[in-house]
Amino acid sequence: MKIVADQNMLMVDQFFGEFGTITYVPGRSLCAADIAGADILLVRSVTQVNKALLEGSSVSFVGSATIGTDHIDQDYLAQNGIAFAYAPGCNADAVVQYDLSVLSRLQANWLRSTVGIVGCGNVGGRLYRALTNLGVSCTVYDPFLSADSGFNLADFDTVLGSDVICVHTPLTTIGPHPTEHLFNAEVLARIDSGSLLINAGRGAVIDNAALLQLLESGSPLRVALDVWEEEPGISLPLMERVALATPHIAGYSVEGKARGTEMLAEAFKRLNHGDVNTLADQPKSVSRLAAETLSELLLASYDVADDDLRMREALNNSSDVALTFDLLRKQYPERHEFSCYAFSGSAGEGQPELKAQALKLGFR
Repeated sequence: MKIVADQNMLMVDQFFGEFGTITYVPGRSLCAADIAGADILLVRSVTQVNKALLEGSSVSFVGSATIGTDHIDQDYLAQNGIAFAYAPGCNADAVVQYDLSVLSRLQANWLRSTVGIVGCGNVGGRLYRALTNLGVSCTVYDPFLSADSGFNLADFDTVLGSDVICVHTPLTTIGPHPTEHLFNAEVLARIDSGSLLINAGRGAVIDNAALLQLLESGSPLRVALDVWEEEPGISLPLMERVALATPHIAGYSVEGKARGTEMLAEAFKRLNHGDVNTLADQPKSVSRLAAETLSELLLASYDVADDDLRMREALNNSSDVALTFDLLRKQYPERHEFSCYAFSGSAGEGQPELKAQALKLGFR
């Protein structure tokens, strides 16, 4: 078999090498000529998989190592008998780590804040459980969830009244509750000016032009954006106005990327009645971290401010924003999830509580 994979995917050789020859290509520029003669196509979110890419090809299996599918024309795949798999939840722990790092940087006393979550799927649900396990007051707006979902559901206006609003919806343009520009100018104006808005879902869920206009008007709304409209050619004026800016890397942990590839291999092997070696079978190294507060511990495992600084320095000194944005993602430093760290605190006052909090978040 011939396998074509995005060059930014991890562990493709380990999970797919037994099936055939692997060719790596840049996902952003992947085109029909790249998949000539291919049987398996493995992509990430930057590749549009549709008729224009696949028509006339021999691809019989498409795997996307992502939690979203708005870049995949699933109707075309189904109509042409092409099997499809993706990786919902593969990087959910990494995105939760990102959110908590943002809170630790921007929201004083965040454990006592109210948090509203818009979209409560794999990521939003994982964030909700992490926060509520820590005693944080959370509400959820997700019109697709029923009252017995186990989440503290509320209407949209109630969630907009939270101290912190975390956006984790997929990008949809049709159906009863489309999310494209869900946060338009009118909705953004209804958010309390002292709130913190975090988007680590999809860029176009927030109208970026309207958000820029609001921030340029002098609004003290604090914003952390990991996802942007028009990626990779993002708005530099908006980047200058937000409190934290990162290049769509919230889910870019080593474990999250590898887990995405693993899930695709599992799906492919199920189609072919085979077995797959899992990441759980592989030893995991553990580093020890010391801290006096939960925020210190979270930032010791991952500090979003480092990514913010790296992005601003790179883009402000670049003549090609789109190319540099993609390079920031391609060359992203190695980052590990909470499960790769053990809390090693002192015996001081408050340490038993911190240890309990750390264990709840998945630290060793």
